[in-house]
Amino acid sequence: MLPDFQCRSCEARNGELILDHGKQPLANNLLRPEDLAKPEPSFPLRLAVCTECWLLQLTDCIPPIQLFSEYVYFSSYSDVWVKHAADCARRYLEEFALGTDSFVVEIASNDGYLLRNFAEAGIPHLGIEPAENVAAVALKKGVQTLADFFSEKLAKELAMKRKADLIIAYNVFAHVPDINDFVAGLKGLLAPRGRVILEFPYASEMIANGEFDTVYHEHVFYFTLCALQPIFDRHDLRITSVERTPLHGGSLRLFVRHENYDVDETVITLLMEEKELGVMTPSFYHGFSGRAERTREFLRKQITALRAKNKTIAAYGAAAKGATLLNYCGFDVEQIAFIVDRSPHKQGRLMPGGHVPIVSVDELAASAPDVTLLLAWNFMDEILAQQAAYRDAGGQFLIPIPEVRLV
Repeated sequence: MLPDFQCRSCEARNGELILDHGKQPLANNLLRPEDLAKPEPSFPLRLAVCTECWLLQLTDCIPPIQLFSEYVYFSSYSDVWVKHAADCARRYLEEFALGTDSFVVEIASNDGYLLRNFAEAGIPHLGIEPAENVAAVALKKGVQTLADFFSEKLAKELAMKRKADLIIAYNVFAHVPDINDFVAGLKGLLAPRGRVILEFPYASEMIANGEFDTVYHEHVFYFTLCALQPIFDRHDLRITSVERTPLHGGSLRLFVRHENYDVDETVITLLMEEKELGVMTPSFYHGFSGRAERTREFLRKQITALRAKNKTIAAYGAAAKGATLLNYCGFDVEQIAFIVDRSPHKQGRLMPGGHVPIVSVDELAASAPDVTLLLAWNFMDEILAQQAAYRDAGGQFLIPIPEVRLV
């Protein structure tokens, strides 16, 4: 058991260490060239599971204001994610019969990639986005946005004016250190007949596929359904339905309502599936660290062998998971010449830790590296399709997860 462990959900003190990445810099702290002379802080990155409620969580947390006040991730630069958002918006507008008398709130609304669909439909809405630089982009798109962190206190202030018929929180639930405050905020802001929809990477698939790069300081939690149910019960909310999506290496979409609504078969089925997999037993998690170590050694051998043959190597995707992978494997500018990324907000900066330069995607065709390490492997199909010309010219992608392979 871990000394000084206390679960952020149930407050139990029984925790077991699952993965230790050592000290790592903040994954989204992309440096400017002039920053190289300054100290680059690094922090412990350890993953543990509470053996009382089975919630996976980091043992060491960085204050959110240090992580999110200025942010370099803009959702609109992924075509797959933008399409996903548009499809979801169309579905919710029709399925929930949303109209001009409805109110939709998105937590961590980023650059308005999702809410702009509701804005265009004339639906009253509000985005809550803590990064002021990102919120400013959403406002320019006509998306009503408040630059703030979501909390129970803020929810109560908003609810005094109007409660939400639909609250959407995509890929933010895992980022919030005080999970009870967040869920209490959902309860306080939700209209009596309203719905909350949350999406996040699914910890069961993360463990099964060895997705060790999903672990970084922004991701405080890694959710299974069985670990989430007690949290919502505690705040008089009910998970009424659950869906699985293939995004981000496998995600869950939860539908949550007030406690007077019934649970459907999807919840019962997935809880039974998790029980059969053993997610409420320590043995389910024991192989995760070993699989991460094996992937690291395999990648190191692959990169070493390629360099021995004088192959040029680049990488694709200056994402947070890419920073985790590079630093865990010990890759820097000696192994990786550059990283390409579609976002102009990242171009011209350096990856944390190894300080690999980030450049435009156009550089892939211009420099034609022999092999490109696909850090954003969770968008593999989209990226491989976009880079058909590079591959036709002989370029190969090195896929790190779930199995290391060249394509």
